[in-house]
Amino acid sequence: MSTLPRDEVLAIVEARVLNENLRRHMLATEAIMRGLAARLGEDPELWGLAGLAHDLDCEDTADDFSQQGVVAAETLRELGVPEEVAHAVMAHNPATGVVAVSSFDIALLATDQLSGLITAAALVRPDKDLAGVKLKSVRKRFRESAFARGVDRDAIVRCGELGLELDEFMGIGLAAMQGIAPQLGL
Repeated sequence: MSTLPRDEVLAIVEARVLNENLRRHMLATEAIMRGLAARLGEDPELWGLAGLAHDLDCEDTADDFSQQGVVAAETLRELGVPEEVAHAVMAHNPATGVVAVSSFDIALLATDQLSGLITAAALVRPDKDLAGVKLKSVRKRFRESAFARGVDRDAIVRCGELGLELDEFMGIGLAAMQGIAPQLGL
């Protein structure tokens, strides 16, 4: 299945998303989605595209969270991406009313949240980098409801619907983010 080249999508992200931390989150989500696709026998390019573009409209829809994902999906459709990418992008935000049902949808929903948890786990370290973050610490932080309160832990545990244990999913996410740590500033 053909889709937009990554460098074209990245150029669109860089042009439309001004917040550096948001761009880094999108890169982290892309990396995890690629790692997850490889583990599940899916297309890393397609899954990575969804991760990279999922918050493309965050700044444009800041005043109406229910549209976040909808506007990005419309943009992606105009660019000719497969409908399954557009659907997953809408479904990653429950406020759109679009339900995450396919493995692709669930993966993006869970990965979006996991990237936030792992980033927060790195930022509380004295050196503020991913290199020293261990799976054990991510697991511990996951269980602390007061830690990274904005992270939807219920979305993360949906990894079970993909046939993955929580530790395996977290391990894939951590390794993926550690692999691009310099790009994430971590």
